[in-house]
Formats: sequence, C-alpha cells, structure tokens
Amino acid sequence: MSRIKSFPRAGILLLLTVCCSLAMGADLKPFRSDGCSDFPNGTYQQRKLWLRCCYQHDLSYWQGGTKLQRLVADHDLEQCVRSVGEPTIAKLMLAGVRVGGSPYWPTSFRWGYGWPYMRGYKPLSADERRQVEAMLKRQAPELASILQHPTKR
Repeated sequence: MSRIKSFPRAGILLLLTVCCSLAMGADLKPFRSDGCSDFPNGTYQQRKLWLRCCYQHDLSYWQGGTKLQRLVADHDLEQCVRSVGEPTIAKLMLAGVRVGGSPYWPTSFRWGYGWPYMRGYKPLSADERRQVEAMLKRQAPELASILQHPTKR
C-alpha cells in the first residue's frame, strides 16, 4: 500500500524534472569532428584531400537545424569534394550522408549531434543560436587551425 501512496509523489517529481529540463533548454556540447566519419579522408595518394570538406560539413551537422539546412549542408559537402577533383566520390559521399546522417539514428555523426539525442529537425531557437555562437567563439582558435590546416590533425 505504501508503494501506491508514494507513486503520485514520484510521478509529480518526475514531471517537474522533465518540465524544468525542457524550460531550461538543452546544452550544446563543444564542437568535435571525426573527419569524414567512417569514410576515407582522401585518396591513397592524398590521404586528406577532402578532409576540410568534412570538417565544414561536421560544423553544420553539429549545430543541426531544419531539414532544408541539412539538405544544403549535404549538397555543400558534395560540391566541396567535387571541387577537389573527385566527382564520383562526391556523389558517393552525398548518398552516404543522406542515408546515414538522419537525426533519428543514435550515432555520433547524426544531424544535430551537438545537442541531446532526438532533437530532430527544427530551427534553432534564439537561446540555441546564442549557444552555438558562444561555443564557436570559445573554440575559434582551434576551429581556425582545423579549417586552415586539416592535415595537422
């Protein structure tokens, strides 16, 4: 009988916890990149040929956003890899990120991976945009080094 009486209190406590966490918003994790995830970073001769393209793509995926923003990020990746002279690889990578980058996969490289799992597709709120800007500012020296010299990582 005591279990039944304590359930309403436990349920209310759980509800309050969930509501408070939703009201406070989710915290953005610092940006990190694994390069081209489970795909090579370049050719056998030029091992990091399109690595910079993957870093740029990871920046977009880290912050997440709408379905359209993801589509643009994926096509930007394709265009970047095409621009280094690899049109076939670019098409292959586009197919891979379209299938494997869904925000609903529980992977470390899903769309919006900087946020807690199951954020899905939605525009960033004003608070989330502030978090992204603050994190980018905090990590600016590291990001500049990565994007200018991806071979040093």
